[in-house]
Amino acid sequence: MATFSLADITTRETWRSLGPGLHIEDQALQRAAAPLGVEVARAIAAREQLLLDGYLQETGLSFSVDLALLAKTVRALSREGLSPVFAFLFDEFWLPFCQLDALLREILGAYAMLPDFWVWNVDPHKGDAGWAPHRDKGAATLRPDGMPNSITVWIPLTDATPLNSCMYIVPARHDPTYGTNREGEWRFDLPSIRALPAKPGDVLIWNQAVLHWGSKSAAQGKESRVSMAVEFQRSDVPPMNPPLLKAATFLPFDQRLKLIAKQVLQYRHMYKVAPDIEQMMLKLVG
Repeated sequence: MATFSLADITTRETWRSLGPGLHIEDQALQRAAAPLGVEVARAIAAREQLLLDGYLQETGLSFSVDLALLAKTVRALSREGLSPVFAFLFDEFWLPFCQLDALLREILGAYAMLPDFWVWNVDPHKGDAGWAPHRDKGAATLRPDGMPNSITVWIPLTDATPLNSCMYIVPARHDPTYGTNREGEWRFDLPSIRALPAKPGDVLIWNQAVLHWGSKSAAQGKESRVSMAVEFQRSDVPPMNPPLLKAATFLPFDQRLKLIAKQVLQYRHMYKVAPDIEQMMLKLVG
Protein backbone atom coordinates (compact mmCIF):
# COMPACT_ATOMS: atom_id res chain seq x y z
CA MET A 1 0.00 0.00 0.00
CA ALA A 2 3.02 2.26 0.19
CA THR A 3 2.46 3.12 -3.48
CA PHE A 4 -0.94 4.64 -2.63
CA SER A 5 -1.12 8.07 -1.04
CA LEU A 6 -3.86 9.37 1.22
CA ALA A 7 -5.16 11.36 -1.76
CA ASP A 8 -5.29 8.15 -3.81
CA ILE A 9 -7.30 6.14 -1.32
CA THR A 10 -9.80 8.93 -0.68
CA THR A 11 -10.60 9.25 -4.40
CA ARG A 12 -13.41 7.18 -5.90
CA GLU A 13 -11.62 6.94 -9.26
CA THR A 14 -8.77 5.02 -7.65
CA TRP A 15 -11.15 2.30 -6.54
CA ARG A 16 -13.17 2.24 -9.73
CA SER A 17 -9.95 1.48 -11.61
CA LEU A 18 -9.22 -1.38 -9.19
CA GLY A 19 -12.75 -2.79 -9.32
CA PRO A 20 -14.02 -2.51 -12.90
CA GLY A 21 -17.64 -3.53 -13.15
CA LEU A 22 -18.36 -2.71 -9.50
CA HIS A 23 -20.25 0.25 -8.06
CA ILE A 24 -19.91 2.86 -5.32
CA GLU A 25 -23.03 4.46 -3.81
CA ASP A 26 -25.42 3.16 -6.47
CA GLN A 27 -28.76 3.11 -4.68
CA ALA A 28 -30.47 1.69 -7.78
CA LEU A 29 -28.33 -1.44 -7.36
CA GLN A 30 -29.74 -1.99 -3.89
CA ARG A 31 -33.33 -1.31 -4.95
CA ALA A 32 -33.03 -3.87 -7.73
CA ALA A 33 -31.77 -6.62 -5.39
CA ALA A 34 -34.50 -8.97 -4.25
CA PRO A 35 -34.50 -9.65 -0.49
CA LEU A 36 -34.18 -13.32 0.41
CA GLY A 37 -37.26 -14.61 2.19
CA VAL A 38 -37.26 -17.09 5.06
CA GLU A 39 -39.79 -19.91 5.35
CA VAL A 40 -41.31 -20.36 8.79
CA ALA A 41 -39.99 -23.90 9.15
CA ARG A 42 -36.48 -22.80 8.19
CA ALA A 43 -36.57 -19.90 10.65
CA ILE A 44 -37.55 -22.27 13.47
CA ALA A 45 -34.80 -24.72 12.50
CA ALA A 46 -32.25 -21.89 12.36
CA ARG A 47 -33.07 -20.75 15.90
CA GLU A 48 -32.93 -24.33 17.18
CA GLN A 49 -29.51 -24.94 15.66
CA LEU A 50 -28.19 -21.68 17.07
CA LEU A 51 -29.31 -22.79 20.52
CA LEU A 52 -27.81 -26.27 20.21
CA ASP A 53 -24.63 -25.66 18.25
CA GLY A 54 -24.09 -21.90 18.32
CA TYR A 55 -24.02 -21.69 14.53
CA LEU A 56 -25.96 -22.48 11.37
CA GLN A 57 -25.11 -22.92 7.69
CA GLU A 58 -27.41 -21.83 4.88
CA THR A 59 -26.83 -23.18 1.37
CA GLY A 60 -28.26 -22.63 -2.09
CA LEU A 61 -28.90 -18.89 -1.70
CA SER A 62 -29.11 -16.67 -4.78
CA PHE A 63 -27.43 -13.35 -4.18
CA SER A 64 -27.78 -10.53 -6.71
CA VAL A 65 -24.04 -10.20 -7.24
CA ASP A 66 -21.34 -11.92 -9.27
CA LEU A 67 -19.44 -13.70 -6.51
CA ALA A 68 -16.62 -14.69 -8.87
CA LEU A 69 -16.10 -11.01 -9.73
CA LEU A 70 -15.96 -10.14 -6.04
CA ALA A 71 -13.31 -12.80 -5.44
CA LYS A 72 -11.33 -11.54 -8.46
CA THR A 73 -11.47 -8.01 -7.06
CA VAL A 74 -10.21 -9.12 -3.64
CA ARG A 75 -7.27 -10.90 -5.24
CA ALA A 76 -6.52 -7.81 -7.33
CA LEU A 77 -6.39 -5.67 -4.18
CA SER A 78 -4.00 -8.16 -2.58
CA ARG A 79 -1.71 -8.01 -5.62
CA GLU A 80 -1.60 -4.23 -5.25
CA GLY A 81 -0.50 -4.61 -1.64
CA LEU A 82 -3.85 -3.36 -0.33
CA SER A 83 -5.69 -4.98 2.54
CA PRO A 84 -8.62 -7.00 1.18
CA VAL A 85 -10.92 -5.18 3.61
CA PHE A 86 -10.86 -2.21 1.21
CA ALA A 87 -13.21 -4.29 -0.97
CA PHE A 88 -16.00 -3.00 1.28
CA LEU A 89 -15.73 0.32 -0.54
CA PHE A 90 -17.80 -1.33 -3.29
CA ASP A 91 -21.57 -1.71 -3.02
CA GLU A 92 -21.53 -5.32 -4.15
CA PHE A 93 -19.71 -6.44 -1.01
CA TRP A 94 -22.51 -5.05 1.18
CA LEU A 95 -25.37 -6.27 -0.95
CA PRO A 96 -25.51 -9.94 0.21
CA PHE A 97 -25.75 -8.80 3.84
CA CYS A 98 -28.59 -6.47 2.88
CA GLN A 99 -30.40 -9.34 1.17
CA LEU A 100 -30.16 -11.43 4.38
CA ASP A 101 -32.25 -8.88 6.30
CA ALA A 102 -35.23 -11.20 6.83
CA LEU A 103 -33.09 -14.03 8.22
CA LEU A 104 -31.17 -11.69 10.52
CA ARG A 105 -34.45 -10.29 11.87
CA GLU A 106 -35.64 -13.82 12.61
CA ILE A 107 -32.51 -14.35 14.71
CA LEU A 108 -32.02 -10.95 16.35
CA GLY A 109 -35.29 -9.06 16.04
CA ALA A 110 -34.65 -5.35 15.42
CA TYR A 111 -30.93 -5.12 14.79
CA ALA A 112 -28.05 -2.88 13.78
CA MET A 113 -24.72 -3.44 12.09
CA LEU A 114 -21.56 -3.34 14.15
CA PRO A 115 -18.46 -1.54 12.83
CA ASP A 116 -16.73 -4.93 12.74
CA PHE A 117 -16.11 -6.56 9.37
CA TRP A 118 -13.28 -8.11 7.35
CA VAL A 119 -12.32 -9.71 4.04
CA TRP A 120 -9.85 -12.60 3.74
CA ASN A 121 -7.68 -13.84 0.89
CA VAL A 122 -6.06 -16.96 2.33
CA ASP A 123 -3.45 -18.15 -0.18
CA PRO A 124 -2.31 -21.81 0.05
CA HIS A 125 0.78 -21.03 -2.02
CA LYS A 126 1.92 -18.67 0.74
CA GLY A 127 0.96 -21.01 3.57
CA ASP A 128 -1.65 -18.53 4.78
CA ALA A 129 -4.12 -19.32 7.55
CA GLY A 130 -7.41 -17.94 8.74
CA TRP A 131 -7.72 -16.36 12.17
CA ALA A 132 -6.58 -18.43 15.14
CA PRO A 133 -9.10 -20.09 17.51
CA HIS A 134 -11.15 -17.48 19.35
CA ARG A 135 -14.58 -16.45 20.57
CA ASP A 136 -15.66 -13.18 18.98
CA LYS A 137 -17.09 -11.30 21.96
CA GLY A 138 -17.75 -14.09 24.43
CA ALA A 139 -20.43 -15.37 26.78
CA ALA A 140 -21.62 -11.87 27.68
CA THR A 141 -23.32 -11.71 24.29
CA LEU A 142 -25.74 -14.55 25.09
CA ARG A 143 -29.25 -13.86 26.35
CA PRO A 144 -30.70 -15.76 29.33
CA ASP A 145 -32.59 -18.04 26.92
CA GLY A 146 -29.37 -18.88 25.08
CA MET A 147 -30.15 -16.85 21.96
CA PRO A 148 -27.55 -14.30 20.84
CA ASN A 149 -27.47 -10.56 21.27
CA SER A 150 -24.88 -10.45 18.49
CA ILE A 151 -23.79 -12.63 15.59
CA THR A 152 -21.16 -12.92 12.89
CA VAL A 153 -22.25 -13.52 9.30
CA TRP A 154 -19.52 -15.10 7.13
CA ILE A 155 -19.86 -15.57 3.37
CA PRO A 156 -17.31 -17.41 1.20
CA LEU A 157 -16.77 -15.98 -2.29
CA THR A 158 -14.85 -19.08 -3.39
CA ASP A 159 -14.84 -22.70 -2.34
CA ALA A 160 -13.66 -23.00 1.27
CA THR A 161 -12.13 -26.43 1.85
CA PRO A 162 -9.83 -28.06 4.42
CA LEU A 163 -6.98 -27.55 1.90
CA ASN A 164 -7.42 -23.81 1.34
CA SER A 165 -8.76 -23.00 4.83
CA CYS A 166 -12.38 -23.60 5.74
CA MET A 167 -13.95 -22.67 9.05
CA TYR A 168 -13.76 -25.01 12.03
CA ILE A 169 -16.04 -24.76 15.03
CA VAL A 170 -16.66 -26.44 18.37
CA PRO A 171 -20.45 -26.85 18.54
CA ALA A 172 -21.85 -25.29 21.68
CA ARG A 173 -23.38 -28.54 22.95
CA HIS A 174 -19.95 -30.21 22.84
CA ASP A 175 -18.05 -27.37 24.52
CA PRO A 176 -18.09 -27.69 28.36
CA THR A 177 -16.97 -24.10 28.98
CA TYR A 178 -19.19 -22.46 26.35
CA GLY A 179 -21.26 -19.64 27.80
CA THR A 180 -19.55 -19.80 31.20
CA ASN A 181 -17.07 -17.67 33.11
CA ARG A 182 -14.47 -20.34 32.24
CA GLU A 183 -14.78 -19.84 28.49
CA GLY A 184 -11.05 -19.08 28.28
CA GLU A 185 -10.41 -22.72 29.17
CA TRP A 186 -10.69 -25.21 26.31
CA ARG A 187 -11.92 -28.57 27.64
CA PHE A 188 -13.67 -30.02 24.60
CA ASP A 189 -12.82 -33.40 23.09
CA LEU A 190 -10.87 -33.09 19.83
CA PRO A 191 -13.35 -35.34 17.93
CA SER A 192 -16.01 -32.71 18.65
CA ILE A 193 -14.33 -30.22 16.30
CA ARG A 194 -16.45 -29.75 13.19
CA ALA A 195 -15.10 -28.72 9.77
CA LEU A 196 -17.43 -26.49 7.77
CA PRO A 197 -16.54 -26.66 4.06
CA ALA A 198 -18.58 -24.15 2.09
CA LYS A 199 -19.41 -23.15 -1.47
CA PRO A 200 -19.49 -19.60 -2.88
CA GLY A 201 -22.63 -17.91 -1.60
CA ASP A 202 -23.20 -20.23 1.34
CA VAL A 203 -23.74 -18.38 4.59
CA LEU A 204 -22.32 -19.30 7.99
CA ILE A 205 -23.81 -17.52 10.99
CA TRP A 206 -22.48 -18.04 14.49
CA ASN A 207 -23.12 -16.42 17.83
CA GLN A 208 -20.22 -14.58 19.38
CA ALA A 209 -19.59 -17.03 22.21
CA VAL A 210 -18.85 -20.12 20.12
CA LEU A 211 -15.21 -21.16 19.59
CA HIS A 212 -14.13 -21.14 15.94
CA TRP A 213 -11.17 -20.54 13.62
CA GLY A 214 -9.96 -20.60 10.03
CA SER A 215 -7.53 -23.44 9.39
CA LYS A 216 -4.04 -23.20 7.96
CA SER A 217 -4.02 -23.82 4.22
CA ALA A 218 -2.07 -26.56 2.49
CA ALA A 219 0.08 -26.39 -0.63
CA GLN A 220 -2.39 -28.75 -2.33
CA GLY A 221 -5.08 -26.08 -2.20
CA LYS A 222 -6.16 -25.16 -5.72
CA GLU A 223 -6.97 -21.50 -5.11
CA SER A 224 -6.98 -18.90 -2.38
CA ARG A 225 -9.97 -18.86 -0.07
CA VAL A 226 -11.75 -15.51 -0.36
CA SER A 227 -14.46 -14.68 2.15
CA MET A 228 -16.06 -11.77 3.95
CA ALA A 229 -17.84 -11.25 7.26
CA VAL A 230 -19.87 -8.60 9.06
CA GLU A 231 -21.06 -8.55 12.67
CA PHE A 232 -24.54 -7.52 13.84
CA GLN A 233 -26.24 -6.96 17.19
CA ARG A 234 -29.72 -6.46 18.58
CA SER A 235 -30.82 -2.83 18.71
CA ASP A 236 -32.20 -3.07 22.25
CA VAL A 237 -28.83 -3.65 23.94
CA PRO A 238 -25.96 -1.17 24.43
CA PRO A 239 -23.50 -0.87 21.52
CA MET A 240 -20.80 -3.53 21.74
CA ASN A 241 -18.52 -1.40 19.58
CA PRO A 242 -19.62 2.10 18.56
CA PRO A 243 -20.87 3.49 16.33
CA LEU A 244 -23.79 1.22 15.54
CA LEU A 245 -24.79 1.47 11.89
CA LYS A 246 -28.10 1.20 10.08
CA ALA A 247 -28.35 -2.28 8.63
CA ALA A 248 -29.61 -3.33 5.19
CA THR A 249 -28.55 -0.09 3.55
CA PHE A 250 -25.57 1.34 1.68
CA LEU A 251 -23.25 3.61 3.64
CA PRO A 252 -21.75 6.76 2.06
CA PHE A 253 -18.28 6.42 0.55
CA ASP A 254 -16.59 8.66 3.13
CA GLN A 255 -18.12 6.70 6.00
CA ARG A 256 -16.98 3.43 4.44
CA LEU A 257 -13.43 4.75 4.23
CA LYS A 258 -13.41 5.70 7.91
CA LEU A 259 -14.87 2.35 8.92
CA ILE A 260 -12.31 0.46 6.86
CA ALA A 261 -9.54 2.46 8.50
CA LYS A 262 -11.05 1.48 11.85
CA GLN A 263 -10.89 -2.20 10.85
CA VAL A 264 -7.23 -1.98 9.85
CA LEU A 265 -6.42 -0.38 13.21
CA GLN A 266 -8.56 -2.58 15.46
CA TYR A 267 -7.25 -5.80 13.89
CA ARG A 268 -3.57 -4.88 14.14
CA HIS A 269 -3.18 -7.83 16.50
CA MET A 270 -4.06 -10.10 13.55
CA TYR A 271 -2.00 -8.42 10.81
CA LYS A 272 1.20 -6.42 10.85
CA VAL A 273 0.53 -2.85 9.74
CA ALA A 274 3.35 -0.75 8.28
CA PRO A 275 3.93 2.59 10.07
CA ASP A 276 3.05 4.70 7.00
CA ILE A 277 -0.21 2.80 6.51
CA GLU A 278 -1.04 3.14 10.20
CA GLN A 279 -0.60 6.90 9.98
CA MET A 280 -2.90 7.12 6.95
CA MET A 281 -5.54 5.05 8.72
CA LEU A 282 -5.31 7.26 11.81
CA LYS A 283 -5.82 10.33 9.64
CA LEU A 284 -8.86 8.75 8.01
CA VAL A 285 -10.41 7.85 11.35
CA GLY A 286 -9.73 11.38 12.53
